[in-house]
Amino acid sequence: MREARMPGAATTGIALLLGVATAQWLPALPPPAWSALPGLVVLWASLRWPRLRVPALVLLGAGWAIWRGTLALDLRLPRDLERHDFDVSGTLSGLPQVRSDATRFVLDVDHASLDGTPVPLRGHVRLSWYDDAPVLPTCSRWQLHVRLRRPRGLINPGGFDGERSALEKRIAATGYVRQDGANRQLRVDSCVDGLRDRIARDIAARVSTPHDAALLQAFSIGDTRGLDQDDWEVARANGVPHLIAISGFHVGVAALFGVILVRLLYLSGPGLALRLPRLPAQAAAALLAAGLYGALAGFGLPTVRTLLMIAVVALARCSRRAIGGAQTLGLALIAMLLADPLAVLSAGFWLSFVGVAFLMLCLDARPRGLRGFLHELSAGQLVMTVALLPLTLWFFGEASLVGALSNLIAVPFVSFVIVPCALVGVLLLLLAPAAATPVLKLAAVFAHAQWWLLERMASWPGAHWYLPEVGPAALLLATSGALWLFAPRGLPLRGLGLVLFLPLVWPVARLPAVGGFQAWVLDVGQGLSVVVRTHGHVLVYDAGARYPSGFDLGEAVVVPAMHALGIGRLDVLMVSHADNDHAGGAPAVARAFPDAVRYAGEPGRMPLRMQACRAGQAWRWDGVAFRVLSPGAHAAGRRNDRSCVLAVDGAGGRLLLTGDIGSELEPAVAAAVGSARPTVLVVPHHGSRYSSDPSFIAAIAPRLALVSAGWHNRFGHPHPLVLARYARAGVPLLNTATRGAIEVDARPTAEPAVRATWRQRCARYWRE
Repeated sequence: MREARMPGAATTGIALLLGVATAQWLPALPPPAWSALPGLVVLWASLRWPRLRVPALVLLGAGWAIWRGTLALDLRLPRDLERHDFDVSGTLSGLPQVRSDATRFVLDVDHASLDGTPVPLRGHVRLSWYDDAPVLPTCSRWQLHVRLRRPRGLINPGGFDGERSALEKRIAATGYVRQDGANRQLRVDSCVDGLRDRIARDIAARVSTPHDAALLQAFSIGDTRGLDQDDWEVARANGVPHLIAISGFHVGVAALFGVILVRLLYLSGPGLALRLPRLPAQAAAALLAAGLYGALAGFGLPTVRTLLMIAVVALARCSRRAIGGAQTLGLALIAMLLADPLAVLSAGFWLSFVGVAFLMLCLDARPRGLRGFLHELSAGQLVMTVALLPLTLWFFGEASLVGALSNLIAVPFVSFVIVPCALVGVLLLLLAPAAATPVLKLAAVFAHAQWWLLERMASWPGAHWYLPEVGPAALLLATSGALWLFAPRGLPLRGLGLVLFLPLVWPVARLPAVGGFQAWVLDVGQGLSVVVRTHGHVLVYDAGARYPSGFDLGEAVVVPAMHALGIGRLDVLMVSHADNDHAGGAPAVARAFPDAVRYAGEPGRMPLRMQACRAGQAWRWDGVAFRVLSPGAHAAGRRNDRSCVLAVDGAGGRLLLTGDIGSELEPAVAAAVGSARPTVLVVPHHGSRYSSDPSFIAAIAPRLALVSAGWHNRFGHPHPLVLARYARAGVPLLNTATRGAIEVDARPTAEPAVRATWRQRCARYWRE
């Protein structure tokens, strides 16, 4: 009987990936010893029963990911030390971002103390330095006085998971630098990031247009600090974010440079082949050039994946072994998972490996020459656009229907014109700086022309295509459909693979019945935003803050949440009052939904034109009544008391939105509400001690109270006195700071009730 073969590199990589990915769905990590034990047992059994080898690899992958995940979580700042001031010393990691409001950077901390006592804090700490931050040289070592907390993000439908990103990047804490005389620079060391920063400054000095210089910095060394939100919007609309920073293809171009240099060297000295065969020398040169460029580019994930693949091919060439594409990709996958299993938390990991796998599957054995190149270029963009559509929607909630055409133009032009020209310019900066200026200016002309075209294409219909939040079943079905659709010739009925895309592109909408409504109190930190949907209409009440850094919660939370919920139209945007934590994100929401009618309690203080919100305004949608209870026609007093107060009455109950009103206005609001009904109350003023008077709580008699507040916010909201008032009244209270976004379902035949809280609905082990 033949001895069973060991699993190949591709099979081994897929089995490990399955185990590693499965571990990321756990709500909590088991002890590493217990997680590794089943894998070791099955591995031992597989020596006797070879069919168990693949399951053993899956279990070992899961155990490995659990152990590494546990180590990463252990790096985080202990909970009992949050919101304390520490004295830390460490070295700047990466390139600091200088903005008008602050300088943001990552400090690799190697020593920390609290009141002179050492504390167990090591690793990456993400910091902001406000109030006249000094210049922070790259690779400099500092002693700083900082206030820290554990990484914590906002959890919303379709929102960015900051806590997952922090775990993947091994961020141990976040915080800011306190003004203290002990803050001082210790020294400046030499490192690759210092060279990157120097090259970025040299490019900016030689290219007169700042935006063109920023594009060259991104194309050549992966420095995207000069690009703003509008630039990334253009990139997403064209499906080319992978080209803006360093992609795997760019690393391949650098490797090709190494091959060409060695070939020219051998042509000039044929006798070299007698001492060292040319093919191994070319392979080694390709790996060296790719490695140097990867270091210069900051070792992004696509860069590392390409480097690993080049390393596999180079080793095979040097050892005179033949190796196929699937085996190369499999070995690169194994190396990546063994080095860093938490890389699977990054969208770039999946887009990179899955994209290359589809290209290998679909573009193998095509005709060579110019015709073959043009075929692979055009077919490759089609394959990438369709095959990566499910993953793109899963991670980002949007896709670009013009992306295939944009990539068809941009990929060859960026990869074969702009990047080589920029790399030659960078090389000349290091070797002959005077000669670099004309080369970089030429590259800037090319980059400017390419970006001009991308900006025009970003305005085409379909550039931004949004779909409701993708579920795991729809993701797997659509990916299977892509495999079927692009399978090698000979597989019957390949066109039916499109049918498997239907759950992805045509999901079943869960709309409230006539007389009912749904509401989502979004997690916008210390602010407020509520989305209310009836059977055929949508209202947004407040839109969160916009900060001096440019971070806009309307753009980052409210609009993506609406897209994730399948909302494509907004009827009314109502802003309670003009304070930033309620109104800052309103312009972004208005830009996304320009046809919405807009109301505000303080229209004169708003950054965009809005109608006045006045008591007595009322309308009815789909059997649900909307009534404005305040402010009156001649509202005066504190600005908070000018808030629009809105009552939403369905057949089964009421939602009361109170803005930031205080206890002085609460009696008038309670009187205007009318008859008692099952009510969900959004607590006034985030739970301030000067609101939610006991008489107001008794008059409204809410079944449920919801607070929108920031985690450990500086105002202490909700105040303990307010929490005690609701507790004495027997009213359950939920806080977005601990629950994430809160969904309320008000059916026409039942009282309003909480249907889901996003932090618990999407529980993962990295969530606080």
